[in-house]
Amino acid sequence: MLTSWKYLPIRRFAHLSVCAVLAGAGLIAVFVPVQSAVAQVRTLPDFTDLVDQVGPSVVNIRTLEKVAPRGAGGASPDDEMLEFFRRFGLPMPSIPRQAPRPNRQGPEEEQPKGVGSGFIFSSDGLIMTNAHVVEGADEVLVTLTDKREFKAKILGADKRSDVALVKIEATGLPAIKVGDVGRLRVGEWVMAIGSPFGLENTVTAGIVSAKQRDTGDFLPFIQTDVAINPGNSGGPLINMRGEVVGINSQIYSRSGGFMGISFAIPMDEAVRVVEQLRTQGRVSRGRIGVQIGPVSKEVAESMGLPKAQGALVTGVETGAPADKAGVQAGDIIVKFDGKSIEKSSDLPRVVGSIKPGTRSTVTVFRRGSTKDLAVTVAEIEADLASSNAADAPETKSKGVTGQAYGLVVSDLSDAQKKELKVKSGVRIDAATEGAARAGLREGDVIIAVGNTEVASARELEAALAKHDKKKSLNVLFRRGDWTQFAVIRPGN
Repeated sequence: MLTSWKYLPIRRFAHLSVCAVLAGAGLIAVFVPVQSAVAQVRTLPDFTDLVDQVGPSVVNIRTLEKVAPRGAGGASPDDEMLEFFRRFGLPMPSIPRQAPRPNRQGPEEEQPKGVGSGFIFSSDGLIMTNAHVVEGADEVLVTLTDKREFKAKILGADKRSDVALVKIEATGLPAIKVGDVGRLRVGEWVMAIGSPFGLENTVTAGIVSAKQRDTGDFLPFIQTDVAINPGNSGGPLINMRGEVVGINSQIYSRSGGFMGISFAIPMDEAVRVVEQLRTQGRVSRGRIGVQIGPVSKEVAESMGLPKAQGALVTGVETGAPADKAGVQAGDIIVKFDGKSIEKSSDLPRVVGSIKPGTRSTVTVFRRGSTKDLAVTVAEIEADLASSNAADAPETKSKGVTGQAYGLVVSDLSDAQKKELKVKSGVRIDAATEGAARAGLREGDVIIAVGNTEVASARELEAALAKHDKKKSLNVLFRRGDWTQFAVIRPGN
């Protein structure tokens, strides 16, 4: 039976709220409190001051487009109703026929095209937003938080980065402060202001989920869990110092709405784009004329590279800067202009950021060692679709076969070498199994296998005989004007 309680001195247990000894049972009961609710509240961010500070710099953007009036060949109400029933799989209603209307040409009508967000970049009326917000717009209307509305002029838009710059005729506007993206940390609180679904000046908040997220060719996105929905596009991503660190641009969604994954364009990248749009109305990016792929662990092992890093050159455009510099298909680019290339997506970003005409150094890993090559960066004019020249003329196969790899090849005549612009190599007469799955096909010219150049079918057969069939085989080949690289995997 419990007879009495003995209380321990509180001063000896300053971190405890209650300490007691159950004397009769010889038990000690210690009660440790959870952190007080007041202290918890103090650790949560307060965004009210940030909204007051940055809110006036955020704008609503509406776009209009000109369309032909319905009487001038536009869809009739009946057509729209039938399209509704077709889209949702409903039984088609019976609609009475009407007499055809005369096709009268009338003036074009302006109708709403979309709603987005933006923010004031400079006090003289420059506004940043997404390129897709203003794409195809015939008129852009910008509304400030004080309800003033302006017609805006599009100074430039860059689809690759999804950044656009528009201008309104106003002065003394509250411009944003640009933050240092390099200081941004995963887990840091951030806030967004925009117009989701047309609801102006909506504030949402969350944390930085990841940095350097690869979802685009030229941009390493900031990933957040800030609620972003249609209409938020082009609005600012703001840190706790009231600085803009990104432009909200994309969401990952299966429903079309927010699902906890949002992407923002880093502000340092966006500013570089905007400066070019402001001065020249377009963005110029560098190119060197290579096709690249990732360096997997097995590719690194087959090439003798200590670890999987860099960008694997799978093709080199004839006459392009890389070709003139001596870059070869099968090289692994590990550095460009002194910057380390850790993964293949790093290369187009580094090259793209270099001013065309600049002479740079590309470091490649080739046959067990690194090599520095001088290359003059050219300018991207348009996306080049890879063109494959017609296969080489038919030749009589000498029956040399690499059965383990799915290859049947034959020697090239001098005339074929001249036509194909190669000094040596063997023509693929048939590619099956592993070779076919690696992308090789009839008419390709194999230049080297396993880092060994081959000048004849006999040399190819000898090189294949020496290769360990349990390891991947790298193949350097020519197709049309492109020298390319493929990997035949064991058991593939």
